[in-house]
Amino acid sequence: MIISYDIHQLKPYINWDYFFYAWGMHNKPLDERQKLQEEAVSVLTDLEGKYKAYALFRLVDAHSEGDDIALGDGHRIPLLRQQQPGSECLCLADFLHPEHDRMGLFATSVDMGLEKDFDHDTYLKMMVQLLADRLAEAAAECMHESVRKTYWGYAPDEQLTMQQLHAEQFQGIRPAVGYPSLPDTSLNFVLNEVLDFRQIGIRLTESGAMKPHASVSGLMISHPAAHYYLLGTIGLDQMTDYARRRGLPVEVVRKFLSSNL
Repeated sequence: MIISYDIHQLKPYINWDYFFYAWGMHNKPLDERQKLQEEAVSVLTDLEGKYKAYALFRLVDAHSEGDDIALGDGHRIPLLRQQQPGSECLCLADFLHPEHDRMGLFATSVDMGLEKDFDHDTYLKMMVQLLADRLAEAAAECMHESVRKTYWGYAPDEQLTMQQLHAEQFQGIRPAVGYPSLPDTSLNFVLNEVLDFRQIGIRLTESGAMKPHASVSGLMISHPAAHYYLLGTIGLDQMTDYARRRGLPVEVVRKFLSSNL
């Protein structure tokens, strides 16, 4: 399923806190942040009708097999488990039933022009790039809400404020590739095989990073007890097992997981 969004549709879903963090403005007085937000909204108004954001998702039959998620179409998503003493020893596969379940895979992005069309103005280029990042995240938020309430429909009566959405007070989680519980960006190659990112203009680098930069990908898990966590440091034993499950040389996987070793 592909959804295209006009900018005005995503404005309410933008999490401005992260925008202020990106500018280093999160500790500035309220009036300074408001001024920056007003300027950003003005830029969004100028971009309206010229650029769009996109969401691509697929709901699939799936189940857990150890620390892997096995999809009904034969694809597998190898995952990592917390190993640090004192952690919950969690793996995302724990939130799927071992026999039969369902999950979602997704990617969101923006028109490449938001990265290329503003090279003539350094300040505007930075402003548009940071807004593009927020629009890609907002598209993920909006898409996930529609999935929960309609497409998957496991929370049809959900009625949350935008503040509650940003606080992730909905059922289930949306772990993104490259984030703490799913740090290996090369998993994008697996997701791309299932989703075909090119449908919304995303291409992958050799490391699995996405272009445009303002892109998000990940999983959608519905289990009521599912929650986010920090993977933390893993041992050589798990890295070696993960490499085997990924079908990749250990030295290649070591590069992908350098920040967790």
